[in-house]
Amino acid sequence: FYKIALMRGKHLYHYGDKTLEVSDSTLMFFNPEVPYTFEPLTEDATGYFCIFKDAFFADYIRGSLKELPMYSPNGKPAYLLNQPQDDAFSQIFLKMIDELKSDYTFKFDLIRNYIMEMIHGALKLQPSETLYKHADANSRIAAVFTELLERQFPIESRSQQFKLRSAKDFAEKLNVHPNHLNRAIKTATGKTTTSHIADRLVTEAIALLKHTNWNVSEISYTLGFEDPAHFNNFFKKHTTHTPRTYRV
Repeated sequence: FYKIALMRGKHLYHYGDKTLEVSDSTLMFFNPEVPYTFEPLTEDATGYFCIFKDAFFADYIRGSLKELPMYSPNGKPAYLLNQPQDDAFSQIFLKMIDELKSDYTFKFDLIRNYIMEMIHGALKLQPSETLYKHADANSRIAAVFTELLERQFPIESRSQQFKLRSAKDFAEKLNVHPNHLNRAIKTATGKTTTSHIADRLVTEAIALLKHTNWNVSEISYTLGFEDPAHFNNFFKKHTTHTPRTYRV
């Protein structure tokens, strides 16, 4: 989902290979293709947010939402607000909340207009360069890598499949070079990217073997292996047991 959030209170926001430290009212834009983690630093954080899919605007704007500066994978998605700006954007969120509760036939057209009003309002502002921190890039990359890895689990149906299986896959999502990713993960955690992926696959495999009635071929498929033999070899290498051992 795409997301727009009006956030108040102190927090850290890890976005791709960047970190933002926010302590004032901030309007933020989240691109579904760029993984992020959110770390509140105080308990008094407040705000609003809305989420929507690209399809919500398919017939209403030219091009894609990703072409907008705030949703660009390499863009700067945070806009620091003063009090009048906070009040103005808050009113838009409140109007959207009211419309969602209404039975007005064309309420989603209105909500689309409100979202575009926020986007255009942000385009008139300058992204807040001072929010970006450049310390401890390795920890930032490791945190977002972990979030992206965990986002693929748990496996809940036979049709679901683990897609990001290699350091290269994750590097593409994070918009960094695989070697850069590997160095960052190793420095921050003491383990390689491949080790983290393998450990998480083994944990999920054991859970599926113990708690589902799926056969080994089905589990092999959901975890992204080409065939059961490949899965068996992988599993035995990392556990010294065969998958069937966990079915006893």
